[in-house]
Amino acid sequence: MTYSGTPIDTMTIWIVIIGMAVGSFVLRFVFIGFVGRRTMPEWLLRHLRYTAVAMLPALVAPLVIWPSLTVGQPDVPRLSAAAVTLAVAMISKNVVLAIFCGAATLYGLLYLLGSGI
Repeated sequence: MTYSGTPIDTMTIWIVIIGMAVGSFVLRFVFIGFVGRRTMPEWLLRHLRYTAVAMLPALVAPLVIWPSLTVGQPDVPRLSAAAVTLAVAMISKNVVLAIFCGAATLYGLLYLLGSGI
C-alpha cells in the first residue's frame, strides 16, 4: 500500500487500525460504562443535544472554505451553496430541504460556470 508515493508497511496500518479501535472503544466506554447509570446534570444534557446538530457544519465548513478541488481557494459555487443551505434551513427549519437546495445550487452553479466537480 502506498500513500503519496511513500510505502506504508502493512504492520503499521494494522497498528493504526487497532489503536483507533481501542481508542474509540475507550472513549465510548467512559460515557456508557462509567456515566451510563448516573443521571447527568441538566446543563450537560442541554449541551449534548446540540452535538449532533454541530457535526454536519463541522464536516462541511472546511470543504466550503478550503476546497481541495480549487487548491484551497474559495469559489462562487461552494460559497453560494452554503449560503442557500443556511438561508433555506433558517427559513424552513427543514434540514432535508436545506440539504437538497444547497446541493441543487452547488451542482447548478458548477454546471453553469463550467467548473469541475
